[in-house]
Amino acid sequence: MRKGYFSVCTKIVPVFFALLFLCGCERRIEWNGGFYAGETEDGRPSGFGRWVGDSDSCAYEGFWKSGLMSGYGTFTCADTCRRGIFSEGKLNGLGQLIAKGDTVYTGMWRDGKRDGRGVFTDSLGRRIEGWWKNDTLVYGRIYDELGVYEGEVDSCGDPSGHGKFTDPSGAFYEGHWENGMREDFGFAVNADGRLQVGVWHRGRFQGEQMIHNSDRIYGIDISRYQHIHKGRTYPIRWSDLRITSLGHLKSRLVSGEVDYPVSFVYIKSTQGTTVLNRHYLTDYRSARKASIPCGAYHFFSTVSDAADQAAYFIKNTRFSRGDLPPVLDLEPSDREIERAGGAVKMFREVLVWMKIVEKRVGVRPILYVNQMFVNKYLPLSPELRDNYNVWIARYGSYKPDIKLVHWQLSADGKVNGIVPEVDINVFNGYKDEFMKYLHESTIKSNVKP
Repeated sequence: MRKGYFSVCTKIVPVFFALLFLCGCERRIEWNGGFYAGETEDGRPSGFGRWVGDSDSCAYEGFWKSGLMSGYGTFTCADTCRRGIFSEGKLNGLGQLIAKGDTVYTGMWRDGKRDGRGVFTDSLGRRIEGWWKNDTLVYGRIYDELGVYEGEVDSCGDPSGHGKFTDPSGAFYEGHWENGMREDFGFAVNADGRLQVGVWHRGRFQGEQMIHNSDRIYGIDISRYQHIHKGRTYPIRWSDLRITSLGHLKSRLVSGEVDYPVSFVYIKSTQGTTVLNRHYLTDYRSARKASIPCGAYHFFSTVSDAADQAAYFIKNTRFSRGDLPPVLDLEPSDREIERAGGAVKMFREVLVWMKIVEKRVGVRPILYVNQMFVNKYLPLSPELRDNYNVWIARYGSYKPDIKLVHWQLSADGKVNGIVPEVDINVFNGYKDEFMKYLHESTIKSNVKP
């Protein structure tokens, strides 16, 4: 028998068997490929006794019945042992698994396998309270320095399937997991209260993969280009407006027939300090007459003074009670930003425009940008990023993870009543949120030119 064989479980030495045999206290018999010393009945182990295999690799000390381990006992093999309630030769009921002197599992067993509730400590030192089935952990509550996870797990004890996670800051996630990482659909509430609902991949949030249907709130944005088609000029038939196609979106992202009302419209008014949309005023009056919530946007120029651009926009635009907040369309190229003195300088100019317009109109303007701009430049202006709603042009399938109010889905939608293709947008919310937005965020009183 090897020295230290039983570790913390128990210690049995051959000399002890000899003493038992000589004193006649217990019988020593050959049994099941080893030697047994203890109580017997009809020549078989029954009662309390100790058994050691021929190779000294395995041993058992505890209670027996009809030659099988039955009752409380400890079975040791190599550097592990099982301690608990045995029946029919196997652990059944409450028991422990001990490896190299450390208790790694305490819980329920069935036919020698972990089955039912138990507490497990894995090789990484994580404490896992879980539910086992046929020696496999299938559901658990995992505690480690990263936080607490509760849900389905794989055979390694890593989150896999549906589960919830809370970190020490209070941030929370519930959704699907694979290989210990967030994967597929889920939702998270960050420590600052920001909500993320959508699709995750390898632990990173991709955005909401929206399924489009009639429950969503859709709108359009237009300029002079929505009046021109193949060299001809067309009016917009405002009484006939219906969205009949969302453009390039994949069919699997659209549920049912696309036949949506136009619930809001933005109309280009000005650009820089010299460009006017000659259709703006007619379209604005027509939209209001059709009772469609509408607003105006200004296309920002990096070569004109921001204050002058704000004054030009205010002078040539109508702002009436109930109108949507004005929008600054910011779409400079990398080269234009460089010529303007860099992104930080450009953002100072943008903030000048935003603050002048807000003071004059009475509501905070919205910033329109594309996804590339959000990724590359917007983090350089925390004031804009944190304090202003964003309308983003993003033609992928995932909803942007920003302070979003409108999401431009495509530039090639179809609208009954408009001949050319149209930009299609969706409001970040449903009917109740949209009605609340119209009540709280629109212009409160008429503004004189």
